[in-house]
Amino acid sequence: MDYVFCVRSIRNGAFSDEPGASHFLAVPGNVANPGPQHRIAKTAWLKKVLEEAESGLDNGMPRGDIVFYVHGFNNDQTTMLARQRKIRAGLEAQGFAGVVVSFDWPSASSALNYLEDRTDAKQTALKLVDEGIRSFAALQRPDCRINLHILAHSMGCYVVREAFDDADDRPGIARHSWSVSQVILVAADISQGSLAAGNPKSSSLYRHSVRLTNYYNPLDNVLSVSNVKRVGVAPRAGRIGLPPLVPGTAVNVYCGACYEAHKGEYGGGINAAHTWYFDDPRVLEDVWHTVRGHLDRHEIPTRALTDKGNLALRP
Repeated sequence: MDYVFCVRSIRNGAFSDEPGASHFLAVPGNVANPGPQHRIAKTAWLKKVLEEAESGLDNGMPRGDIVFYVHGFNNDQTTMLARQRKIRAGLEAQGFAGVVVSFDWPSASSALNYLEDRTDAKQTALKLVDEGIRSFAALQRPDCRINLHILAHSMGCYVVREAFDDADDRPGIARHSWSVSQVILVAADISQGSLAAGNPKSSSLYRHSVRLTNYYNPLDNVLSVSNVKRVGVAPRAGRIGLPPLVPGTAVNVYCGACYEAHKGEYGGGINAAHTWYFDDPRVLEDVWHTVRGHLDRHEIPTRALTDKGNLALRP
């Protein structure tokens, strides 16, 4: 069973590309496209996810992990679910025994919808924290530690940044305790400058997470400033990395050499440099170590130091 937190509206008996109410889905493994028929009650959904998250013991007490996958723009639900399953399979191949769930915001299936997707992303972002992360935080038990993580791709990184920022501006949410362990940004379609230390757009993101990891690839043409759909947009963190001054909890992982060494395995399509992360075992092994949080950022075996002193994914 795959679990999805969907915030799309329903039209003609199917989920649309427009914002709507919150729906909590349990999708059978043999189903490729989620639908309204997969809805279950929120309380039942939270319970099932927590049960699947429990994966072992920590100092004699149950522990587990929930990884929230937040998809990017131009992703229909079939693509979203397929990538959720790839993340889960890649992590499980390394020994991950928790659960991967998706936050399915209303993204269209056309690349021409970039600006509309961005508007819908901002409109629905707060629900990620308000009804997702905070709901799990409220259900934490003293005798069971469940770690919450976020893995966001492309414009999904914008969704996460806006969700954290909006949450701190709402008294009803800000006064409650909530946080995540690892925030993982992949091919982040957000400006590099917005992630600088002291920038108000990302201060909440850093404050409510233990570690932020940014995977970037300079060969990512989707994030190029010359891309016609994104003309005039500032350089993106998923293409050039984090800015020089970031909090000590943030780390860059350069992926250009790893992609260059294996790009022939990903079909060589125009978007391959932007989406290869879902198919690369080395990337998902590194994500697994990051989620586990048991090693220092410099000791993760899938990484090496570059001649510039920063971290790179080993080819």
